[in-house]
Amino acid sequence: MSPRTRALFKEWPLLLSFGSLIVVLLFGGSLFESMNGGLSFSILFAWLFLVILFAAFGVVHHAECLAHKLGEPYGTLILTLSVIGLEVLMIVTVMITKSENPEMARDTMFGVVMIVVNGLFGGAIIFGALRHRIQEVNFRSTETYIGGIILLVGMGLVLPAFVAERNMVPFESFLIGACLALYGLFLWIQTKEHRGFFVKKVIEGESDEHAHDSPFGVWYHVVFMILTLIPLVILAKQLSVVLDFGLEIFGLPDALAGLVVAILILAPEGLAAFHAARSNNLQRALNICLGSALATIGLTIPSVLIIGFIIGQDVALGLDPVEIVLLSLSVALLMINLGKGETNIMKGALHLMLFITYCVFVFI
Repeated sequence: MSPRTRALFKEWPLLLSFGSLIVVLLFGGSLFESMNGGLSFSILFAWLFLVILFAAFGVVHHAECLAHKLGEPYGTLILTLSVIGLEVLMIVTVMITKSENPEMARDTMFGVVMIVVNGLFGGAIIFGALRHRIQEVNFRSTETYIGGIILLVGMGLVLPAFVAERNMVPFESFLIGACLALYGLFLWIQTKEHRGFFVKKVIEGESDEHAHDSPFGVWYHVVFMILTLIPLVILAKQLSVVLDFGLEIFGLPDALAGLVVAILILAPEGLAAFHAARSNNLQRALNICLGSALATIGLTIPSVLIIGFIIGQDVALGLDPVEIVLLSLSVALLMINLGKGETNIMKGALHLMLFITYCVFVFI
């Protein structure tokens, strides 16, 4: 069997996810309506969860091949923009087709930031530290990420809570331009002007034992990664229908469904970050997690505000006091834990504990 044939056989997660998506689109209504107890809920939940998980592994495979072929940070950037771009598209679609929910975009952005900055990044640090104890990242990249996160989160999610209603339209108009300009500048810094800030320092004699070579070219992996992401994201949202039923059965808070779906949508990035940290490339895990936080704010805010202006729908961006405190703690931890460009298991545990704290507030 030729290398190309063997590689094509590895695309079975794509067939599984699209097959499941077709079943859901054709028969989802009757399947979801047939849920009448814990057993039917468990079967549907397990089916969709496993399909999404296998699709996530497929996405990570293509992302790893792209990282090997293109080098950093391009491979990571394609994965980040693909996931966040589909998430933005989903939010905009819900805004256009569903009943008005001014807080939806804000809650989604806040959840994604808390998941990637504390849950995924904290877990990646711990995962890498268990094997390598202390890992290094480029201090110059951490300065760029943290500075961008502070400004975008501060302008986009904190300041709107203090802007008077009569001044909201001009402020939101300014916010659209500011977010796009800042994120565009960041992309130029990351890929052109200071690309070396975002690349792992290569030690002489060190080899990449985890390199993912492939007989196919770059465009093959770009196309197949995006094709695998599409059913993953749609099925994750369909899973929320099943979760809503389960939450009603077990008496759990409605916000838990949104948290689970957000984690599943971000699963490809989380798996890629964990694998990178395990391979002693924490810089790539940093690029994935903090890059996702920047992309979430920098792309989602302009998108939802522009759509809101067009369709005449209000968009609430200002966070509640508790959420502002959680974001402030997240930024403070990043500044302290990455201040010297080194991480260890304690630093990962701090981020993970803050993520668990965020999850606790989902229930209270």
